Amino acid sequence: MSIYKDNVTGKWRVVYRYTDWTGKTKQTSKRGFPTKREAQMWEHEQMLKHDAKLDMTFASFYEIYVEDKKERIRDNTWGTKNNIARTKILPYFGERKIAEIEPKDVIAWQNHLLAFKRANGKGYSASYLRKIHSQLSAIFNHAVDFYHLPSNPAQKAGNIAIEEYKEMLFWTKEEYLKFADVMMDKPVSYYAFEMLYWCGIREGELLALTPADFDFTTHTLRINKSYQRLNREDVITPPKTFKSNRFIKMPQFICDEMQDYMEMLYGLKEDERIFTISKSYLHHEMNRGSKVSGVKRIRVHDLRHPYVKHTTKNIILKSRKPKLPILVLIVWVFCFCFLFYDFARSIGGIISIISFKDYFCCSTAFFTAEI
Repeated sequence: MSIYKDNVTGKWRVVYRYTDWTGKTKQTSKRGFPTKREAQMWEHEQMLKHDAKLDMTFASFYEIYVEDKKERIRDNTWGTKNNIARTKILPYFGERKIAEIEPKDVIAWQNHLLAFKRANGKGYSASYLRKIHSQLSAIFNHAVDFYHLPSNPAQKAGNIAIEEYKEMLFWTKEEYLKFADVMMDKPVSYYAFEMLYWCGIREGELLALTPADFDFTTHTLRINKSYQRLNREDVITPPKTFKSNRFIKMPQFICDEMQDYMEMLYGLKEDERIFTISKSYLHHEMNRGSKVSGVKRIRVHDLRHPYVKHTTKNIILKSRKPKLPILVLIVWVFCFCFLFYDFARSIGGIISIISFKDYFCCSTAFFTAEI
C-alpha cells in the first residue's frame, strides 16, 4: 500500500494492491481522508479484511459478510436484512473490534433497543426486536463458522424475550363474501382477492401470475415465481421457499372467473403479468373494502388463513389426550388424498360448489373430532 497527499485538495489518498481469489493482482484506492492517521487506519482495516483476521472492526467484517452472503439470498430478503444491519446494528457496534464484543455488550445493546420510543410513545414490537437480534446473531455465526471467532456473544446473551400476544385474525366465508361484493366495482381488485382467498397464495405470487401458469383443463395453477418492487424496478424472483414451488387445485368457479378476467385484458401474452398492480394497491383496497362492507380489517396475508384451518386447530388443541398420535393423522391425510384424488376429479363439478380447500380442511377437522 501507498499513502499520498493531494497537494491540490490537501486530502490524503490510499492506494491498495491485493490478490483476489483467482490469484490475480488488483488495485483499489480511496481518497478524501482529512489526516494521514485516518488514511493509515483505513489501510490497516483493508489488510485485516484481506487476511480475514478478526482484529478488524465490526463494520469491516460486515462488508465481508455482505460479499459472502448477498448473492445467496433473495433480493427482497436481503433488503430487509441489510436495512436492519445499517440502521440498528452498525451504529452501535460498527467501530468496535468484533473479537472484543462480549455478551454484556449485546445485553446493553438490547436494553438500548428496548428503551427506544417513537413519537407516539410506542417502542419496537417484540417480533421486530427478535428479528433484529437474529440478524446480529447471524453475522456473529458467520464469523464463528468461517473466520474462527471463538464464540457467538449474541447467542450467549440470548434473544430479547418479551411476551407479546397477537391474535391471528381471519375472515369467515360469510365475511369474505360481504367484502367481495364491495370489490365488484373494480374487476382487477375483485379477481385478485378471489385468487388470494380461494387459492391461498401470497401477494408476490399473485402479482407474478401469467396466463401460462393456468391450466383450465386440469383446474390447476402453477406457482413458481414471485413479484417484488425493488429500487423502483419490477423484479421477478423465485418463491419464498423451495417448497413454495407447487401446483394448486382450483375450483371450477375460479377457473371460470379467471378466464373471464383474462378475456378483458386486450392483447395479453402468455408471459405477461395479469395483475399489473402493487402490494400497496392491495392494502389500500383492503382498507376500502373493510370499511364499506363493515367487516373487520385483517392483513392481506391473513387471507391465507381461512376459518376452517382455525377450526381444525381448535379441535386438536381441545383434545387433552389424543387417542392417535399426530403421525397417524398425517399418514391418514396422505392416504385420503391418494385414494380419492381420481374420485374427486370425477365429481369436480360437485366439489367446486365449495372451496376445494374448505372441503379438504373440513374433512380433516371431522376426522380429528372423531378420534
